[in-house]
Amino acid sequence: MDAAKLKRAVEALGQARLVVVATGAGMSKESGIATFREAQEGLWARYNPEELASPQGFRQDPARVWGWYNYRRGLIARSSPHAGHRALAKLEDLVPRLVVVTQNIDGFHRQAGSSTVLELHGNINRFKCFEHDHPVDIEIPLAAGDGPVEPPKCARCGSYIRPDVVWFGEMLPHGVFEQAENFVRSCDVMLVVGTSGFVYPAAALPTAARVGGALVIEVNTQPSQLTQMVDILLQGPAGEVLPALVTGLAARGPGGGHA
Repeated sequence: MDAAKLKRAVEALGQARLVVVATGAGMSKESGIATFREAQEGLWARYNPEELASPQGFRQDPARVWGWYNYRRGLIARSSPHAGHRALAKLEDLVPRLVVVTQNIDGFHRQAGSSTVLELHGNINRFKCFEHDHPVDIEIPLAAGDGPVEPPKCARCGSYIRPDVVWFGEMLPHGVFEQAENFVRSCDVMLVVGTSGFVYPAAALPTAARVGGALVIEVNTQPSQLTQMVDILLQGPAGEVLPALVTGLAARGPGGGHA
């Protein structure tokens, strides 16, 4: 990790009034969670992603899709937030305001203690009904095995229950991206962590931050599609870089250098 770049990033955070952190699949991968396509192994390898994560795929075979998400929920349940997630929760205490915008569906940011989290792609442990989007506020236990599983039904309308995540061909949750844009346009520093920069509209947020005058810091194990437009690249795992930022900021003492 480049010490000069780290120091510059810490100084920027010390002056920031609003920090927005955008996290992608690389953040979850450090917790041992396979990406969508990496998890397609064994019996799941035979399917196209759209068959496992689209309204059409669910309508065609609800048990197959529910079984796939049951399998993925199991993978997540056997994992936990890493040091990077916990560092972001600590960072909240060191800056006036911090907002996390994530493409990940594992819920680890809230589990680690972050209080303001915008989940662009939903949450795998939250549910709604397929036909009418009725929220389902019950705990649904993991089914045994990794194969197709018949999904439960909505108590209000009898429709099958589905995970409250964004599938191929679906819009992002109403209002969530607009909230993220508003925060990004008015932030002083944006941290972009573990994202490839290929998935839109999330990939447009760092550009919006730059236009708004923010300093954009990328934390990634390798350069991404976004690297050429960021101000600082801190190359390394989030589980190492983010705690180092927190340590550096905490060392500045009470107030963190705010004007």
